[in-house]
Amino acid sequence: MTVDTPSEQTPSRATDRPGDASPFALGLLLRRAHTRAATVMAEALRPLGIELRHFAVLISLVDRGPMVQRDLAQATGSDKAGIMRVVDDLERKGLAVRKSVPGDRRVRSVEITAKGLELFDAAHLAAEPLAEGLVAQLEPGEPERLTDLLTRFTYPAPAE
Repeated sequence: MTVDTPSEQTPSRATDRPGDASPFALGLLLRRAHTRAATVMAEALRPLGIELRHFAVLISLVDRGPMVQRDLAQATGSDKAGIMRVVDDLERKGLAVRKSVPGDRRVRSVEITAKGLELFDAAHLAAEPLAEGLVAQLEPGEPERLTDLLTRFTYPAPAE
């Protein structure tokens, strides 16, 4: 009876282990990093009664000001139905309001409320020590370098 054993010529399987040369390794590492960071940030938001999907909308509204729902969906990577549910939640909590857009009765703009701004600030205070813990194993300067690299990776410069 023969036993099938991998030969030395069998290519390695794609993993997210450090040093994996697979073309999938980076994506797998990014996914694991996202899951770890999202779990930690969700922990910071839980006592405030919101989820990451809510906070993503609040960030967009703080950064860009009032936005129509279509643009808000694009800014947060959501779809039309998803953004409507999130905005419904934020409205129920008094964190955002929908307003009519002059000249187009079908379009609604979303705006953060004073209560939403207070929660936004509270979320940052709650998240700060947790965010520091995420990068505690990195050397001085590496958290900033990681942020820079991920920013350039996520938002590549337009091709000339």
